[in-house]
Amino acid sequence: MVLSAGSCNSQMSLMIKQHCYTFKREQRSFSSVRGISTVLVGQQVARIGIKENCDWSFVRGTRVVFSPKVAGSLLQRRSYKVSASWFTSSQIASTVFTLGTAAVLPFYTLMVVAPKAELTKRTMESTIPFGALGILYAYLLYLSWTPDTMRLMFASKYWLPELSSIGKMFSSEMTLASAWIHLLAVDLFAARQVYQDGLENEIETRHSVSLCLLFCPIGIVTHMLTKLLTRKMGNTEQSLE
Repeated sequence: MVLSAGSCNSQMSLMIKQHCYTFKREQRSFSSVRGISTVLVGQQVARIGIKENCDWSFVRGTRVVFSPKVAGSLLQRRSYKVSASWFTSSQIASTVFTLGTAAVLPFYTLMVVAPKAELTKRTMESTIPFGALGILYAYLLYLSWTPDTMRLMFASKYWLPELSSIGKMFSSEMTLASAWIHLLAVDLFAARQVYQDGLENEIETRHSVSLCLLFCPIGIVTHMLTKLLTRKMGNTEQSLE
């Protein structure tokens, strides 16, 4: 009887182990389907499965215990390489436009308010303002340059600019800002030439310098007329003497 009871218990234990093994295989396939791998707000959630334990005893019988199984850490942050510019193209163009305009005003003010002062003479002899404007212009030109820039500049079959193509090119704020810095540099250079020529020939240049700020060609023509009239008046006075 003891032998048969032991044999019965052994067979029963073997059957229970086989039952647990079969149950584990079914649960493993089921949990693999239910495994979760998702991305939520820049964070990757690790794969989550189900771990089961099969336990058997004469007192409690067969008991299957389910417990969550997390592979690794639950949350794994995804690394990002953030690359963002401090300013947009529109902000850069607007800022440079304002700074460039404000930078040239002191030079015009000196030439108009105190043309014969030593401070004005020394300031206008310096080439630093033109170098700074040239560097700023080159930087804006680099930012505004596109693969279509050359094609728009020389759009005709004779490699000459066309008004419609130039209009398309200047539709960009960055291109407009670079052109404005270009005009400021050229206008200031022309105004300095007018101012220094007036000092050399003792000709009034305040009105011509003022016109060079906004209407540079008109300012140059005005200076030429002023110089011509001054010479005629001087010749007339000498003839009367």
